[in-house]
Amino acid sequence: MFDLVAAFIGLTTLLTYVNYRFIKLPATIGVMATALVLSLLIHLIALAGYPLIELEMQHLIQGIDFSQILMTWFLPALLFAGALHVNFADLKEFRWPIGLLATVGVVISTFAVGTAAHYLFGAIGWDINFVYCLLFGALISPTDPIAVMGILKTSGAPRPLQYTIIGESLFNDGSAIVAFSILLGVLALGQTPTAGDIAILFAKEAVGGIVFGLVLGYAGFRMLRTISDHQVTLMLTLAMVFGGAALAAKFHVSAPIAMVVAGLIIGNHGRQLAMDDSTRASVDDFWEVIDSILNALLFALIGMELLVLPFNWVHILAAMLLGLIVLAVRMGTIAPAVMLARKLGKDIPRGTSRLLTWGGLRGGVSVALVLSLPPGEARDTLVALTYIVVLVSILVQGLTVGKLVKYHFGESEDPGQVGTEAKGY
Repeated sequence: MFDLVAAFIGLTTLLTYVNYRFIKLPATIGVMATALVLSLLIHLIALAGYPLIELEMQHLIQGIDFSQILMTWFLPALLFAGALHVNFADLKEFRWPIGLLATVGVVISTFAVGTAAHYLFGAIGWDINFVYCLLFGALISPTDPIAVMGILKTSGAPRPLQYTIIGESLFNDGSAIVAFSILLGVLALGQTPTAGDIAILFAKEAVGGIVFGLVLGYAGFRMLRTISDHQVTLMLTLAMVFGGAALAAKFHVSAPIAMVVAGLIIGNHGRQLAMDDSTRASVDDFWEVIDSILNALLFALIGMELLVLPFNWVHILAAMLLGLIVLAVRMGTIAPAVMLARKLGKDIPRGTSRLLTWGGLRGGVSVALVLSLPPGEARDTLVALTYIVVLVSILVQGLTVGKLVKYHFGESEDPGQVGTEAKGY
């Protein structure tokens, strides 16, 4: 296991260096693009009659439990690090669009995308259970917090737009995981749960995650007020993230939502009221490094997954059509809300609907969820489709959202600022 971790860290570091030194794309996109090119080169070498490198790389990638690593280790830390520098007052100001997109938007998208996928698969000739189609709708609906925050740090988007997209992405994965869990239960039991069952599961996962995050964040805040040592402070925040995520799993509440809530408390109250300037700088630097390293590892892994995914041109065509469907559904859920807000007198600039749609990147959360499906032909098909949709979303939308922002709003005076004293954010 240690050799596997060491090999992957070494490979990711090399990819990060190549991107920084030669390609110069945004860090997360650049690492994934470099990993993707490396995967293609290795595959071409194998086709030329030298398969050993590809076999070794496949062994490396197959030895990594992507779903477990992302949900247990990466996602809690990345969400905590992201929420640490989000201004709670600004998040509260945009709570209605954030809340609606992260809940109602996810539910609508799950059923709309799932139904469209069902008809598309039938037209292609794939016999895939409708529940699997809905599962695909659930896992592909949430915007990915890791990809979104990495891109919007330097996009130049106006503050309301940044906070709406980032706030939605921080919370909607919890809604999507709840929807995914309900549908997975339907698949396993072969029967549809009652409205009461769904309400109980939602309350336990989502509301339970919020309550647990509040308890964890407040307890951490109280402990931080009693210490002034840098190392102890950093260890305490680490324990909150990984210990808290483990406890959330034991309590069967949403660890992602809990980490977002705890991060908001520490970021807004802990940093201001429980840390001096020196300690605050240490915490900021520490979590910025953690965020950068985990982002690089995650997107390198997404890029290298190409080596172990069996897909063909039909999968690519179907995934492209599904990607367009996902964007159309997202626009269909956003545009009415924006129009209603304008009728109510809200000052919403032109182009907001397009930017909210195009800025909703899909990423590692979708890949992790699809990999948790039970083994079978339907799972293999959905894994390939999800990977392609995510890949295109990050590369195409991620590389062009900044240009779209500049086209509609021009240069921002402070594009990187997404919170109070956001060093590096």
